[in-house]
Amino acid sequence: MYSELSVPETRVLSVASHVVSGNVGNKIAVFTMQSLGCEVAALNTVQFSNHTGYRQFKGTRVSAGEISDLWEGLKQSHLDDFDMMLSGYIPGAEAVEAVGRIARELKAKGSKDFFWVLDPVMGDNGNLYVAQDVVPAYKGLVEFADLILPNQFEAEVLSEVKIVDLTSLTQAIEVLHTRFGVPHIVITSVTLPHPDHPTKTMWVVGSTRTSSGKPRLFKIVFPAIDCYFSGTGDMFAALMVARMRQAVFSSPDHETLKAQKSWVSDDSVETSELPLAKAAEKVLATMHEILTKTSASMDADMVKIKAALGPEPAADDEAAEYKRKMHLHKSKAAELRLARNLDSLRFPKVELRAVPM
Repeated sequence: MYSELSVPETRVLSVASHVVSGNVGNKIAVFTMQSLGCEVAALNTVQFSNHTGYRQFKGTRVSAGEISDLWEGLKQSHLDDFDMMLSGYIPGAEAVEAVGRIARELKAKGSKDFFWVLDPVMGDNGNLYVAQDVVPAYKGLVEFADLILPNQFEAEVLSEVKIVDLTSLTQAIEVLHTRFGVPHIVITSVTLPHPDHPTKTMWVVGSTRTSSGKPRLFKIVFPAIDCYFSGTGDMFAALMVARMRQAVFSSPDHETLKAQKSWVSDDSVETSELPLAKAAEKVLATMHEILTKTSASMDADMVKIKAALGPEPAADDEAAEYKRKMHLHKSKAAELRLARNLDSLRFPKVELRAVPM
């Protein structure tokens, strides 16, 4: 069955959060990558009952020392032979630095095709949701990553360029390529006014640098769904791990490309034919299918929930409790539906195409 996926055998170290219930962090990343045939070792950075979007949760964060100790345990049993690494949410600057040491150690082992995908989870929509000292910690790490996956706000934080139009977007990516030397960049959610695009669309913008450090920019425009889903960034990152490796190993010049540091394609490769662009197309195809199906299931669930809860009470204290319950039900209904949509994970219908910018 997995041979049909054409994703090569891949061992991944996935460093991210974990929840007992729901689909965020490593809970969704591990399932996604395993469904595509990857062998995944999960190093969890938090252990929460549920994601924080519920506004109430229990659990603990893993310290930098515990992260390092778990890594030492893997090494002493010779369980550190990874092809790729994915890092997501990491709680605190010291923990970020500990994860960075693991990545640098893996890269220093000498395998040219070891590849680190870094999702610099810091905030969104103009707001940080990590401590201020996490920002310089990430800035000290991105130069070692092969592919980074910031959202628009995180790209602004790292590049120190406010993204307000195509010019500033290009400038931010140029900074990430030149100042930090990042080979591959995908900004996972770009919202900018543009006369050619309707208002209910978003972009994914990616770039693989040339041999001289110049960006090779592409965009994929996709329809926005009017709902907030937790875990979409984690799912996107996990899909990029598998699909990037698949795109590299199935490219016409794969033997040459695999030997290149960070899998950077020759300058002669057309932007829309870059492995990064091909990977992003498949990732967006899966994301769109899963989110569309989740949205439909959520709408059906909310009809039942509203009928069960009845109308909102008039009294303030009762109304507050009603709203709390409604938020909890809505958060649960918005959990991404993966287990019953495996075909969308494995065999998405690719209709959204990368276009050079």
